[in-house]
Amino acid sequence: FASTAADVKADIVDIAAKLNTLAATISWTAFEGSGTFVRLAADAKADIVNVSAQLNNLAANVFALFLPGGALSKVLAIHADIVPLITASNKGAADAVNVSPRPLSIVDGRAILDSVQALEPNIYQTLDSIVARRNIFSALPVPGMGPALIKQDLVNWNTATQALGAALIGSVPAGLLGDATAFTTRAAANFGAAIAAFP
Repeated sequence: FASTAADVKADIVDIAAKLNTLAATISWTAFEGSGTFVRLAADAKADIVNVSAQLNNLAANVFALFLPGGALSKVLAIHADIVPLITASNKGAADAVNVSPRPLSIVDGRAILDSVQALEPNIYQTLDSIVARRNIFSALPVPGMGPALIKQDLVNWNTATQALGAALIGSVPAGLLGDATAFTTRAAANFGAAIAAFP
C-alpha cells in the first residue's frame, strides 16, 4: 500500500520517541554504573568562582564586626555566609573527584590550581580576622551564638576545604601534585590555628 504524508509523519514521530527512550536508557545505565555524573574541567573552574564569591561575602561581614552596633545580627550573618561557602567548597570537591578526564590536563589542572591558590590570602586573612574578633563573639548575650557556634563553623569549613584539597590531589597530573599538596597542608595549618583560638 502507498504511504501518505500523514503516515510518514507518524512514523517519524514514532522513531523519534523510540530514540529518546533509547537515549534515556543508555544515560541511566551509565549513571547506574558509575554512581555519579561525569563533570568537566569547566565545572570545577566554575565551582572555584562560586567559592570566591561566597568567601568575599563572608570576609565583608567579618570586617563589619568592627563597626559599631548590631553584633548579634552580624554574627548571625557570618554564620549564614559560612554555610553556603561550605556548600560551594563541597561541590568543588565533588566535581573535582568526578572530573573527566582524570587526571586533568596540565593546562586545566594549572588553571584550577591557580584559582584555588588565589583564594588563599583571602581565606587566611578572614580566619585571622575571625580570631581577632573572638572577644566580640564571647560577649554575645545569647547562649549558643558565641564562640562555640563560630568554632563549629570553622571546623566544618576546614573539613570542606580539606576535601577540596584532597580532590585536587587526586585529580591533577603528577607535575602539579606538589602544588595541590602544598595548598592542602597550608590550609590545614591555618585552619588549625584559627580553630585552636576558640577553646
